[in-house]
Amino acid sequence: GYIREFELVDDHRAGKIIVELNGRINKCGVISPRFDVAVKDTEKWIANLLPSRQFGIIVLTTSCGIMDHEEARRKHTGGKIL
Repeated sequence: GYIREFELVDDHRAGKIIVELNGRINKCGVISPRFDVAVKDTEKWIANLLPSRQFGIIVLTTSCGIMDHEEARRKHTGGKIL
C-alpha cells in the first residue's frame, strides 16, 4: 500500500492524523463533506471516486478504526470517507 504508518495525535480538540507515505502519490484529494458509506453502497462509491478498480484507495474512518476500502469490505463495515 501507499501508507507506511500513521499516528493519531490527541490535541484535546478534534485530533490529528500524521501519515507517513511509502513513495509519491500522483493525485490526492479530500472528500468534503465526509459522506457516510454503508456496506451495501461501497461499490457505488468506489465506482464514483476511483479512476479504475486497480488504482487508488478510499480511506474510511469506521467504528473499527481508520482503514482503506478493501479492509472495510473484508471486515464488512461501513464508515465515513476521509
